Amino acid sequence: MKVNPVARITARRAPEPRFVAGVALFLAVLLPFDSSAQDGIDHVTGFARETIHIAAWPSGKKVAVSFALFVEEFGFGQGPIFRPDLASRKPDLVNEAFRQYAIDWGIVRVGRLFQELHAPLTIALNAEFPGKHPSVWKELRSALPNAPIVAHGMNNTSHMLPLRSGMAEQRAYIRQTLNLIAEATGVRPTGWSSPSVYANRDTMRAMVAEGVAYTLDQMDSDIISRLKTPEGSLILLPYPTVTVDMGQYLARMKTVREIETLWLDYVSELANEARADSARGATTVVIGIHPFVVGTPDGASALRRVLLRLKEDDAVWLTDADGILKAAVLK
Repeated sequence: MKVNPVARITARRAPEPRFVAGVALFLAVLLPFDSSAQDGIDHVTGFARETIHIAAWPSGKKVAVSFALFVEEFGFGQGPIFRPDLASRKPDLVNEAFRQYAIDWGIVRVGRLFQELHAPLTIALNAEFPGKHPSVWKELRSALPNAPIVAHGMNNTSHMLPLRSGMAEQRAYIRQTLNLIAEATGVRPTGWSSPSVYANRDTMRAMVAEGVAYTLDQMDSDIISRLKTPEGSLILLPYPTVTVDMGQYLARMKTVREIETLWLDYVSELANEARADSARGATTVVIGIHPFVVGTPDGASALRRVLLRLKEDDAVWLTDADGILKAAVLK
């Protein structure tokens, strides 16, 4: 009777540790951690995608970290809900207060914190926000006059990307967003973040066609990559799902203390991986923060501790999205 070769193999005793180590070393030589992790075809858009290899960031740093503050317009009765059980009330005073506090108090508190700590910050801006809340925008911008602006669409509820209307309509929407931000702020953004992180392949093409250089719509990587659309290349900056404070706070009901621990663990482990392997390429994380979470006194206190800890880590480069792009392109 013939013996199943698979059964024969599985019946053998476990391989010697030296053999396992040898195989691991062989694979490590053949497959460096970022050499082909996402080269090939992007699984969402179907476009070619290639890794941008970064050996190290400025001053030999191995982990680039940028915090991106989302400054968003929702409108009365719309936006994030803190108490779903009260959302059917008319008026919904509790959830409306949750949203309004973030706008009136949270945004400027976060701005002051980054100003005080001399920490770089990226601003992801809804184009309608400066016109709807001019005093809040003026105060934030005066605290952080050089913070790069990433275009975040028109608003986050009623004026989203026209995803089902074709590329021409998306180009018009992106152009309108960029023009309105330029008119309101004097800065025409080169970065883009789709409202509610909701985009499709036509969005990527439309970005490039309208002069956008990079996007935060990539949520599946620790390394920067280049998406090759028919209109040209688009840089994808890593924006991991799990590090965004709003999802952890509202959907998973994590406290700011727990989010603080998550951020420090996430970045520290990337730094530890780099220290364990000096040949390992540099990594990147853009962390999305929202005034509903880190704009409260307890939220700002947690964010303060995170920033101070990261400043002390010799492997971490605290920067902004434009800084990451420039450093990556110059490599």
